[in-house]
Amino acid sequence: MLSDSKCNEFASFFSEKINNIRKAISTSPSYAEVRHIRPQYQKEDTMSAFEEIDSKILEEIVQHLKSSTCYLDTLPTYFFKRVLNCLEADLLEVVNASLLSGTFPNSLKTAVVKPLLKKRNLDNTILSNYRPISNLPFIGKIIEKVVFNQLNKYLNSNGYLDNFQSGFRPHHSTETALIKIINDIRLNSESGKISVLVLLDLSAAFDTVDHNILLERLENLVGLSGMVIKWFRSYLEGRGYYVSIGEHKSKWTSMTCGVPQGSILAPLLFSLYMLPLSQIMRKNQIAYHSYADDTQIYLALSPNDYSPIDSLCQCIDEINSWMCENFLQLNKEK
Repeated sequence: MLSDSKCNEFASFFSEKINNIRKAISTSPSYAEVRHIRPQYQKEDTMSAFEEIDSKILEEIVQHLKSSTCYLDTLPTYFFKRVLNCLEADLLEVVNASLLSGTFPNSLKTAVVKPLLKKRNLDNTILSNYRPISNLPFIGKIIEKVVFNQLNKYLNSNGYLDNFQSGFRPHHSTETALIKIINDIRLNSESGKISVLVLLDLSAAFDTVDHNILLERLENLVGLSGMVIKWFRSYLEGRGYYVSIGEHKSKWTSMTCGVPQGSILAPLLFSLYMLPLSQIMRKNQIAYHSYADDTQIYLALSPNDYSPIDSLCQCIDEINSWMCENFLQLNKEK
């Protein structure tokens, strides 16, 4: 029977799962061996301020966003879009105030999480058989989309994004990732070589991202500063969620790590968090391609020379150490 206490059980389970992953990482031998010295990057181009938007841009963003409604929304999204003309002036003021002040509204930082069975045939009495599906207030998504557009433009114009990351990017997909890998393997085969492919998967990757490391990466790796880095700090801090099932809900639970699931910015922020990983593959001369948190690394071998396997093993060891340093856990069960 559903009740508020059942919702609290789910909330505790989801929170403890993340805490346990981070605890396991911080006590692992790989974590202890890592030198916590992160490189500083000097960038000529920086992004220190957002640009104000006008009503035309606002209307385009609102109308193109999905019409899914969050339980916390005052108005259903479909109705919000219909009466946008009446709300436009006030909404524009809220959005631009957020951009110019470097502040994300606290009232928009709470997510509503609904547990969903991973597969229909799983036992619905076991909490680990559920995944959390997060939904956020619509107005928050509008602000996020404005920030996403301006940040993405800056990143692309300066070439900061990883060329071999196909996740959540325009004109990229799981198909582009597969095409690249399959084509490379076929070329190796045609030249008489053997391909060795290793698939890397992370456990709850978006949820274990460390906020301090992410902010450091945004500042030092891609050159965010001023009101922009202040906005992202505000965006990440003070977040939380409650679990909702039917008419029942849990207590509010704080989120001290992770990029917000269900948000517009989360995939891009995760991609930026993962940027230094590519340096490990390049240093070891190992080919790779990623889709979000799924990474494939591979290399070609001559039938009579297996020595490159040593480089692959070295690369995997370094990847594991880097993951530990950045509070990410390789899923060894997959």
